[in-house]
Parts: sequence; structure tokens; C-alpha cells
Amino acid sequence: MSLVITKENFESEVLKSDKPVLVDFWAAWCGPCKMLSPVIDEIAEERSDIKVGKINVDEQPELASQFAVMSIPTLIVFKNGEIANKAIGVQPKDAILSML
Repeated sequence: MSLVITKENFESEVLKSDKPVLVDFWAAWCGPCKMLSPVIDEIAEERSDIKVGKINVDEQPELASQFAVMSIPTLIVFKNGEIANKAIGVQPKDAILSML
């Protein structure tokens, strides 16, 4: 199950996480985001060694601008509170896994 990340829980769930965190920046109106969503959910189910979170850019514009998310879907991997990897657009599952 992926977490819903908001500006209220971002620090505790992402920046202070003891596991790598895969964050999916998305929006309800975004077709490619809908294509990517099941893949993100699948990774969340399969991998207990990471956290998976989703940020709705329409509901959390501060987080989107903080990380310069200009187009969605954007995936960012955080490790130890730092950005470790970033990808824009729909990615195949193996490419996402290799980001981790």
C-alpha cells in the first residue's frame, strides 16, 4: 500500500525515513499518471525494504514546487533525506526498480 504524502507528513514519512522512499508526483487528470499508478502500487506490495508514497500535485503544490516538479508523472527516490534519483514520465517497472 502506498502512502499519501502531504506537506504535513512529508518530513516524518520521507525525510526522516530509515528506508529509501519512492515518491510518485501525480494528478487525477493526468493520463500517464493513471498508467503508472498500478506499477507503483505493485512495487509497494512487493518491496518491504522501501516506502512508496504518492503526492497529488494539485493538492500539494508546495511540495511540487519545492522539488521543481514541472511535468508529471515524476518519480523521486529519497535516501537519508536526500534526492538519490529522479525520473520524469512513465517508466517501465524494471527502470523504476533500478532507481532504488
